[in-house]
Amino acid sequence: MASLRLIAPSNVEGEDSIKIVAKSDPARGADALVRTYREPLFHHAAYILKDYEEAIDVVQDVFIKALREPRLFSHDFRIKAWLYRVTSNLCFNRVRDRRRRSAILDELPRNSAAEALPFDVVAQDEQQQRILEAFERVSEAHREILSLRYYGDLSYAEIAEVLDVKLGTVMSRLSRARIALLETLDAASVDED
Repeated sequence: MASLRLIAPSNVEGEDSIKIVAKSDPARGADALVRTYREPLFHHAAYILKDYEEAIDVVQDVFIKALREPRLFSHDFRIKAWLYRVTSNLCFNRVRDRRRRSAILDELPRNSAAEALPFDVVAQDEQQQRILEAFERVSEAHREILSLRYYGDLSYAEIAEVLDVKLGTVMSRLSRARIALLETLDAASVDED
């Protein structure tokens, strides 16, 4: 039982713990890696792809690539940034392929029984829908950096590594992306009135 607790996500606090576990038992280290990052990577992929099944496939591909990466558990290897970079790249490749084939998938159907839901839930869903629509209207670069920061919960340094830019560039891009999103939301509010 004690060995199971070592690989539980609540006890694995980041990359260093995973690397320590992997050093003594690579299989347990791989399990700890998957348990720690599968859900955040899934949300990141689902945000980009807008398709849950495709997001699951991408995350599986990411972990296959990760387990084949010889540097994965090396002391100076940045696991989280690498995983997010690979996830983003695989997702953007799929989106690009969809566009090339002109077969962009429609969004999932909306709940037709919204009137049966409590008012607060409906209002929250509507607000979330407005934000998602605003996200779609900002540039791809803005969507990417906002997604990494708020959906991926990456630090500025991790975003800099994923995007291969300087820290100051991350801060300025994130600031511009926030402004663009707010302006888009404001414009949508004015259009509704």
